[in-house]
Formats: sequence, C-alpha cells, structure tokens
Amino acid sequence: MPLNENIRLIAMDMDDTLLREDWTISERTVQAIRQAQGKGVYVTIATGRMPASVRPYAQQLELDVPVITYNGAMVQEALSEKVLYRKVIPIETAQNIINWLLLKEVHFQVYLKDQVFVEEMNEWSRSYERATRVPIIETNLQERLALEKEGVEKILLFGEPEILKGWDDKFNLQYEGKIRTTKSKPNFLELIHSEVSKGVALSSLAKRLGVKQEEVLAVGDSLNDLEMIQYAGMGVAMGNARQEVKEVANVVTSTNQEDGVAKAIERYVLKRASE
Repeated sequence: MPLNENIRLIAMDMDDTLLREDWTISERTVQAIRQAQGKGVYVTIATGRMPASVRPYAQQLELDVPVITYNGAMVQEALSEKVLYRKVIPIETAQNIINWLLLKEVHFQVYLKDQVFVEEMNEWSRSYERATRVPIIETNLQERLALEKEGVEKILLFGEPEILKGWDDKFNLQYEGKIRTTKSKPNFLELIHSEVSKGVALSSLAKRLGVKQEEVLAVGDSLNDLEMIQYAGMGVAMGNARQEVKEVANVVTSTNQEDGVAKAIERYVLKRASE
C-alpha cells in the first residue's frame, strides 16, 4: 500500500511505546499528540491493558475517541466509559482453561469487564498491580466464573520465556477457532477470543470515524501490535520493538525512552523534521 500524506487517525500501543519505563508520557509526546489533535487528527490508544488502567492516560491526553483495550476485545469511549464493542472468550471455554491452569504451576490472571481476578497473589501480580495502578482481586476463580453467563475478556499467564515457550501452540491446537494467543511482553502469554486483535478493532474504529485505511498511522512494539501495524497505511515500529514487528512496519522510529511516538507524529503527521 502506498504511504498516504494525509494521516487522520493515530493509534498507539501503551507499554514500551507511548509510555516510558517509569510508566509516564514524556512532555514532548503529549505536545505532539495535542498538536495533531489541533489539526483535526483522531488519536486513540490500542493496548492489551484493561480500561481502568487506560483511563488516566486517556484523560491526561484528553482523548475524545474510543480506546481499544484487551488487545481489541473491548472498545470503550474513554471518558464516558460507554462500551461500544465487546468480544469475550465464551464462559465454558474460559472455565475449561482455568480449571486446567489451576492444576499447573503457572501464575495467571482473569480479566472480566473492568476488573482483574487472581486465585492467589504473588510477586507477578504485585508487580503488575504497581505498573497498571489497578487493584487485583484475590478470589476463588471457579466460584467467580460460576456467576458469569457470557465469558471473560482475557486470561494472562506469567512466566519466564523458556517456561511459557510452547504453551501458545498447546492452547491454539486444543482450542482452535475459540481462542488465540498473543504477547505484549516476553514474560506474558495472553489468551483472547479467536476473532479479536488490535487490527480488527482498529479497522472497525476507522470505519466508524469515516477514516480510510491508508489514512491510519499505528505504532507499537510487540507481537500483539502486529495486526494493527500491518493494517495501518503507515505502520510504525518502535526502536525497541521486536524484530518481527520491525519487519512488517513501514518505518522504525526511536525507542520509548527517546520520544519515538512523538518523533513519528512530528514527521508523518505534523510534517516537520524530528531531532
């Protein structure tokens, strides 16, 4: 697809993309986003995080466009919190997976609407809680899921990469057509509905806003960003992105510690050279 000079929608991943290592947005990035908004460009967030964790950043950036959360499983208006789209792992499938995981030596969390549940807290969950600033609820997962009729947005497994290696193939084979796996960090393995991705959600949002595919700029760093970077007319990989992401992107910007998002917006949306 030829690159378009007229970007009308920007979609940004959060962790290791929009956010620096201290989970803050640089002032240069804030200013670049606001200047793009001043030109009439739509700006949104597309993340694996839950809505409650996204909301403070959306408010800081004054985003008036729906945000993509749970890797595309939920699209929600950032400020009003109105849910526009929700696609969950069906409850029977979720219960089967969770019952199996409870027998294994692996730590995992279950995401339901705008809450996150865990069977027992440990350092993985405490670290996640600090990063996302969202309280994690410790509960009996089997009893909690027995109360649900629809399903869950996401199941997140934690572990060292060598431990998680091969688990994605197991899940994709056993639950083919029901779930898919993706990763936002090397220590994460995320389970979502088979039809869910940031790319699908971004395409739907663009159509809702009347924006053409070639008028979309998407920027990210990890495997859960692949589909939206491939979908966008201008796919941007962070300097700290995984090699698989860089290979499908149109361009590579600087790292999240070096204002990579700001530099991409300045160059491709605001049309000025970045330093």
